[in-house]
Amino acid sequence: MQKRFIQLSLISLLTAVSASSHAVDSFSGEFASGNKSQFVRAGLQWNWDQQWLKSNRSFVGGYWDATLTQWRNNAYNGVNGDTQNITDIGFTPVFRWQQNNRKGLYGEAAVGVHLFSHVYNNNGRRFSTAFQFGDHLGVGYVFDNGLDVGLKVQH
Repeated sequence: MQKRFIQLSLISLLTAVSASSHAVDSFSGEFASGNKSQFVRAGLQWNWDQQWLKSNRSFVGGYWDATLTQWRNNAYNGVNGDTQNITDIGFTPVFRWQQNNRKGLYGEAAVGVHLFSHVYNNNGRRFSTAFQFGDHLGVGYVFDNGLDVGLKVQH
């Protein structure tokens, strides 16, 4: 079942890429840990052509973020050492305050949707469905060569 979910998730992500009105602007990789779980995530991003709240040096813009994540939970059903693996496909609009040249410091906030391959049940926390909303707040820095390094707090 999980292998089939991963295959369908990859097909969905590739379909979203090919249906996009323009090419992918960037890709990302994330590693995270918390609540007796770890995950690795890969993502593709498309910048918006919109600029809001413009000032003389900055604006609020954003991007679409399509992700595929693999979770490993280490306290399945509340039992330490019992594991649960979950695959998650997500789609999130992200709002980013940034400099006009899109370099230097930035701050961002987002709320998106996620579909899990199984209902999360780890360390005494159980989600009611495999469909979830996710949000994050982040800060980061974009170097002159385009490398973007950020720190996020996610829920």
